[in-house]
Amino acid sequence: MVSGFNHTGIVVNNLDLMVDFYCNDLGLTEHSRGDSNAPPEGNHTGIPGSRRTLVFVGFADGHRIELVKYHEPESVGRDDDMTRVGTNHICFNVVDIEKTHDDLSAKGIEFVTDPIIRINDDGSRHGIVYARDPEGNWLEFIE
Repeated sequence: MVSGFNHTGIVVNNLDLMVDFYCNDLGLTEHSRGDSNAPPEGNHTGIPGSRRTLVFVGFADGHRIELVKYHEPESVGRDDDMTRVGTNHICFNVVDIEKTHDDLSAKGIEFVTDPIIRINDDGSRHGIVYARDPEGNWLEFIE
C-alpha cells in the first residue's frame, strides 16, 4: 500500500513569482525544473496536447512542492472559498511563530489570522497562523 509522501502539486499562474516566494521568502530550494508536453492523444494528466512547466521546490530531504504552470491550456482562475470541498493548504513547521509572522509580514505576505499561541500544562508552546501565498493558496504555519 502507500509507503510515504512524494510531493504536493499546485497549479500556478505566475511561475516566476511563485518560485521566488517559495524559495526566497520561505527558504525552500529549487530542485528541478522541466517542461512536459503531452501527445495529442493525452498522457497521465488526461489533457491531450497539454504543455506545462514543472518546478519542484522543497528541502534537501523530504516532501517537495511541485509548482505546475500550464501554458496550453492556460492555468485559469481559482475559487477562494476555504470551505469548498477540494480546497487544500500546505502546512510548515516553524521554530518561532511570532518571528515567522513578523518576518513574512515585512515581506508583504498576506496573513488571514494573527498567531494564536497556547501554553501547554508542561510550559511548552503551540502556535498556529494562516496565510496565503502570492496567488492565494492557503498556508499554515505551526510552532
